[in-house]
Amino acid sequence: MQPEALAVKVREEHFAAVLTMIKPEYKYSAFTEKIIGCAMRVHSALGNGFQEVIYQRALLIEMADNGLNFRREHEMPIYYKNHLVGTRRVDFLVAELISVEIKAVTALEDVHLAQAINYLEAYNLEVGLLINFGARSLQYKRLVNNKAPVIVFKPLAEKTNTDKEEFSSSSSSSLNRVADPGMPYTSLEE
Repeated sequence: MQPEALAVKVREEHFAAVLTMIKPEYKYSAFTEKIIGCAMRVHSALGNGFQEVIYQRALLIEMADNGLNFRREHEMPIYYKNHLVGTRRVDFLVAELISVEIKAVTALEDVHLAQAINYLEAYNLEVGLLINFGARSLQYKRLVNNKAPVIVFKPLAEKTNTDKEEFSSSSSSSLNRVADPGMPYTSLEE
């Protein structure tokens, strides 16, 4: 076997081994597994050392190619005691359920983890991923917000993954009601 073919085979086996570690009982594991797989392919192709925006653009392409429904740089309102105190753009909002925060630093630090957890709580989202492309090996953390209520989302207007610009959204949407603790939501019993 040629060295290049062997390297590709080893990478594919590594991806398969890592993805099988994702437990199906985790909430939204089908989505998080796909997202992590996309991130692994991007990191494998680009390596480390680029700015965050390069990885974000590459991940956009990879997730679209893999049929994931997402918004890039989606602006989310932040409320304090039912008062709007600002906004924050989540790097990716996948399937209207999962926040994905991208970093390109040599090592993840506690402050990055705290920031990602704060965003989950502020957005009332249950699951998030913190992905770091800056290390020699891809680093990722699956985050769970146990404080978040289970939300039933109304379907948004149909979007196609073929138009990449359609994923960039700075407009308000029905998701704004999720971040506002004063707005009604529907809880589901499990």
